[in-house]
Amino acid sequence: MVCRSRVTENPDLSVAERDARQQVHGLRRFYHHLVVFAVVSTGLAAINLIASPARLWFYWPVLGWGVWLVLHASGTFARGRWLGAEWEERKIKQFMAGKSVE
Repeated sequence: MVCRSRVTENPDLSVAERDARQQVHGLRRFYHHLVVFAVVSTGLAAINLIASPARLWFYWPVLGWGVWLVLHASGTFARGRWLGAEWEERKIKQFMAGKSVE
């Protein structure tokens, strides 16, 4: 969080540079979560297969965490594309074009 506050509170940065730095920060956080997910999932699978190989349970937490990770990825990579600022601008232009025709 220190990096994020330093980016948003620096008045010397342009808006474009501030947005770019925030996107890079978000990407770094996502990749960090992805690595932690892979390590923990592998550990859970190893524990499950060593402790009780006849009864598999590790896939339940991995599945739940995987769903969260997919949502995190969509928020990181599809940011602004679906119902975001870019979408709003496109819709405003469409409505403005439609009203000028009427």
